[in-house]
Amino acid sequence: MILTTNPAPPRRLRGHGKKRRRRSFARRLKRTTLVFRFMAALVGLFIRLAHGIGRSRAEKVFRYLFRFLGPMLSEHRTAARNIAGAFPDKSEEEHRRILRGCWENVALVFTEFVFLEELAAEFDPQRPDAGKVTVEGAEQFAKLRDDDKPAVIFSAHLANWEILGVVAAKYGLDLVIPYHAPANIYVADDVLERRSALMGRLVRDRRGAAFEIAAAMDGGAHLGLLVDQRLNRALSLPFLGRPAWTNPLAAKLARQFDCPVHGARAIRLPGGRLHLELTPEIAMPRDDDGLIDVGAAMTRINEIVAQWVREYPEQWLWLHDRWLLHK
Repeated sequence: MILTTNPAPPRRLRGHGKKRRRRSFARRLKRTTLVFRFMAALVGLFIRLAHGIGRSRAEKVFRYLFRFLGPMLSEHRTAARNIAGAFPDKSEEEHRRILRGCWENVALVFTEFVFLEELAAEFDPQRPDAGKVTVEGAEQFAKLRDDDKPAVIFSAHLANWEILGVVAAKYGLDLVIPYHAPANIYVADDVLERRSALMGRLVRDRRGAAFEIAAAMDGGAHLGLLVDQRLNRALSLPFLGRPAWTNPLAAKLARQFDCPVHGARAIRLPGGRLHLELTPEIAMPRDDDGLIDVGAAMTRINEIVAQWVREYPEQWLWLHDRWLLHK
């Protein structure tokens, strides 16, 4: 008998290492400069083509693409699972209708991002109830702008969430917005340039971002934050009937500066219209010391966002897996 210290792996495992190596190679390949540049060029080509055919035709093209490609993506399965979990009393047909509406909204958001400058030009802050973009609560924007105090404005991935920052900037509101940059640095630079020109101060979501945001708020800036994104190792709080990882930053900064908290949402209406709502100040729960209770405040914020989603479920971005670790 010949003994060896490196016996051959069992037959059923021999292909496992090759598969892992192939996946690892594919993952590294996707992050190479060459691939990043190619994808950035492809995105740029799509944007130029969209501008070439015009907004109306581009919208039809993107609707067709997302309607066709969406169901092929893993995010489609994630969204279907999320919708079923959030609305167990609805029928499967209703679940499918919401899912179709979700992809429809993604297509419209993509189109509107391409034509964001055009969309911004259509809004007149002197006539907030006219045009394709309308605003309810315009007086709140003016109040926040003129009170020389920081504030927290929370929002969610509903309808076109990008337009909220654009409208705030139109009212002259000093806004600081954390954002999650695309992995592709070339695409990220283009996104940052376009958004900064229309929305103001953007802070990339990375280590040290919270200190940068706090410094801006110390100078009177207003935090605009999407609170419906998953953040691992955050607070586990109820959202749409199930525990979800919840980013506590909005409540923490509201507690630190003892500042007002407002909600803002976009609603998509027929005829290609977008309606924005900025709420009056929302009373936050406080602890025995009179300070904002972070956990209770974020629970309250989750309740408000959940109500928004229930009103217009097809307009929310169901593609994020907020509840993965709670199954």
